[in-house]
Amino acid sequence: MSKELVTCELICSPTSSEQGETLKSKGMDCEQPIFSVLSGGVKMEVGGESCDGGGGGGGAASPAATISDTESGIFSGECELCVEHESELDWFCATEQKLICSHCAIVGSCHGHTVTPLATRVTTVRNQLVDVCEKMQLKALRLERFIDQTLTTKEQKLQAAASRARETVLAQVSAAREALEEEEQRLLEEVHREEERVEQCLLTQRAHWSQALASLSQTRSRLVHTLTHTPDAQLVTSVQDIAERVEEAEGVGEPCDTEQLNLNPGCSDSKLLRGLWATAVLLGPNAYGSPYLKFDERTLSPLLSLSDDFCTLTFLYKKVRKSPPYDPARFDCWPNALGSLSMSSGTHSWVVDVGQSGAFKVGVCYASLERKGSGNEARLGYNTQSWVLSHYDRDYSFVHAGKKVPLQVVRTPKKIGLLLDWPSQTLLFYEPDSGAVLYSVTQHFSAPLLPACAVTDRSITILH
Repeated sequence: MSKELVTCELICSPTSSEQGETLKSKGMDCEQPIFSVLSGGVKMEVGGESCDGGGGGGGAASPAATISDTESGIFSGECELCVEHESELDWFCATEQKLICSHCAIVGSCHGHTVTPLATRVTTVRNQLVDVCEKMQLKALRLERFIDQTLTTKEQKLQAAASRARETVLAQVSAAREALEEEEQRLLEEVHREEERVEQCLLTQRAHWSQALASLSQTRSRLVHTLTHTPDAQLVTSVQDIAERVEEAEGVGEPCDTEQLNLNPGCSDSKLLRGLWATAVLLGPNAYGSPYLKFDERTLSPLLSLSDDFCTLTFLYKKVRKSPPYDPARFDCWPNALGSLSMSSGTHSWVVDVGQSGAFKVGVCYASLERKGSGNEARLGYNTQSWVLSHYDRDYSFVHAGKKVPLQVVRTPKKIGLLLDWPSQTLLFYEPDSGAVLYSVTQHFSAPLLPACAVTDRSITILH
């Protein structure tokens, strides 16, 4: 009973000297949603009686007739009197924005103006302040989350991305360190500059939004103080000042994440380094890849035949085709077959002998690539699941997601080599006989990859 009575006094006597202490005792500082208490306490039951914080009664009586001035919280200081009529200033003239008495409204200078009982006007202003301050509080929380979560996470990701970039650079340079010392230094400096750039962006963002948060919190605190300590008569005449503060707070923008807060992955890329590193790897003892790499018979299209050693694909003409047993892993329309080796780490290379074939594709794909139907979902290179080098009618191109990149090939290669370096997320096509790089792509691979091939002319073979 006593607790409910105190709460009622908080709401209904906003200008009492003890209110600030009572608010603090309940933990209602700038960090707490105090306005939910204020707005929620418009009407409370205290011992079976109603306490109305807005000054209204609950019946149909006039605003000033149902409860006393002290109970309604309308007048917090000494009552002011109308100079002309010597009556209480218990009405508000919206036309002239001033306090008036009832005589002014009926027979005085404000006759015919838009007038409102002071209690109603106070309630309206307070409710508007409650809404505004709650919006400010929510915005402050969003700013805090952006600073504490987004920017902090970005900083952590920056360190991880910079670390991965350094590891990539150092791993590649180690393959030919004597010839690449200057390139190594240049790339490390570039990563460092990029890291500093992003770090500076993060610092700038943190400083900006911290300042915005402080400004918003300060403005909100002032409005809270105005709401809880300003006498009613002064409150309703301070609307302009309040509006300026609200406008200042609304000027604080919403934070947003941008690419400027991310490390540019291209800062660790070097065409010279990539070519020399690939050559060093491909000239090594494992240039022709794992002897366990073969074609998976389950994936074999009915348009193809597979050799006994599971390494050669041959295109079948219609007159000799046979329908194989149904298998969910099998391509049923496109002349495709997948390799048996799943790659999700390390460095892998393999060579495909394309011989005299005039139409083939070699590359990689996700295991989730569609196997059924004649749509692009199962067509190598024409979806986001596959990356291939394609040769058709003397034209060579790199194909991914249906986009073709024409390749300039000096001489027709008899073999196509593929190099997949998982740590740097690089896929490279080359000609083993000359060591020439035909095409390379850096791509974020989100799942293990399988070798993928297609042929519609003669045969292609995985070499060991």
